[in-house]
Amino acid sequence: MIKVNDVSYTYMRGTPFEKTALKNISFDAARGEVLAVAGHTGSGKSTLIQIVAGLIDLQSGSVTIDDLPVADKKIRRLVGIVFQYPEHQLFEETVERDIAFAPKNFGLSDAEISARVDEAMRQVGLDAGLKNSSPFELSGGQRRRVAIAGILALKPKYLILDEPTAGLDPLAKENLLHELFGAIKRSGVTIILVSHNMEDIARFANRVVVLAQGEIVFNGTPRELFAREEILARAGLEPPPITQLLRRLGINQIALTLDEAEKLIISRR
Repeated sequence: MIKVNDVSYTYMRGTPFEKTALKNISFDAARGEVLAVAGHTGSGKSTLIQIVAGLIDLQSGSVTIDDLPVADKKIRRLVGIVFQYPEHQLFEETVERDIAFAPKNFGLSDAEISARVDEAMRQVGLDAGLKNSSPFELSGGQRRRVAIAGILALKPKYLILDEPTAGLDPLAKENLLHELFGAIKRSGVTIILVSHNMEDIARFANRVVVLAQGEIVFNGTPRELFAREEILARAGLEPPPITQLLRRLGINQIALTLDEAEKLIISRR
């Protein structure tokens, strides 16, 4: 379990440019849960996930991962983080070598590395025939999958996804999300999904933490969040299209899927 307790963070402390990014943040992420972190640009999402991943040192409060303090080097094997546009970090000559790069740094055997590469490629829906291809000759969606597979090859228990579909066309986005929240979730990995897309959160998240100006303004289920218009407005977020449609039809109930919305509309008729 990830436990974040009373975490605050201020950039450029003690200078005229001091800016508080996080204020007294506390939440947990349980094993196997998909926890969404939502908020408008500048809400503190990026700072928060970098602290949880151990990339930024704590200033106050505490973060533990499986009871280990976040500063413990052991968590590097527990937590994987995929930033926006991770394909910009690709550099090896072949897909296989790029995915294998991180596991090699942990001193795994060649056989184990090969097995992990194969599994990671399956998890993100990459054809095995692409192993010897240059990642720079692939489509944008395929490059994104290669980059994510490189993180999955480490077999993290906790996976942080920072806007994983940013910049992808609708079809590539849908295919990637289907793969990520299918095979990966079934493996029992805890996923922290950072997103401002309420439709994705409605479909995949068990729970959502909403940030506004560095503070948590909501912590609950997506269904509970979409019923709180004032929270969404404060955080600068839009409800998913399904919710907006139902409201226009005068239906004051929440649907997370098209099937749910269809049943509500039919029942009204």
